[in-house]
Amino acid sequence: MRQVCLLSTTYFGPVQWYQKLHRHKEVWMECHENFVKQTYRNRCEILTTNGVQTLTVPIIHDAEASSIRDIRISDHGQWRHLHWNAIRSAYGDSPFFEFYADDLAPFFEKRWDFLFDFNLAITELMCMLLDFTPTIKHTTCYRTQDDVLSDNDLADYREAIRPKHPLPDADFCPKPYYQVFIRKHGFVENLSILDLLMNEGNESIFYL
Repeated sequence: MRQVCLLSTTYFGPVQWYQKLHRHKEVWMECHENFVKQTYRNRCEILTTNGVQTLTVPIIHDAEASSIRDIRISDHGQWRHLHWNAIRSAYGDSPFFEFYADDLAPFFEKRWDFLFDFNLAITELMCMLLDFTPTIKHTTCYRTQDDVLSDNDLADYREAIRPKHPLPDADFCPKPYYQVFIRKHGFVENLSILDLLMNEGNESIFYL
């Protein structure tokens, strides 16, 4: 595995994303890419009694927003309330929900202006709860594919980790762990880090 990786921002990103964050010596967070729809940049997937549910943070579509750092969060549709209720419904009976609920609730109470800042604060909390401290740096300009190919020590996961049609990843081999609805749906891999944390608690770090 290469020492450095390049990641896009995520909203309660999937287990695979946090594996990269944990296993690489240094992580560069892409600040200058364009916003891409239907990706983990503003969505996560949790497991409910009805199956996988996607939670999407609405954004303001602004022609002047030239990079992901400029993307603003919309308050449309009371999404914070809906997301928190969905998480509580999905994981209220999980072994560790009550242990982490007070840490998570503020993200659904406070208003954030920018998606990138919101996601970064979530990432910092998740790493603290998972008990590891990654070295995260922010890109100063957009890293093109030519830039990536010229750096033999850099692994680019910006487009590889995605909800639909993810690219092959030999380093990520998800193993089953306890899930609240595993008897109903079977094990569902690579859900939001929330799923792993709520079900495995402080043992989650060993899964990564």
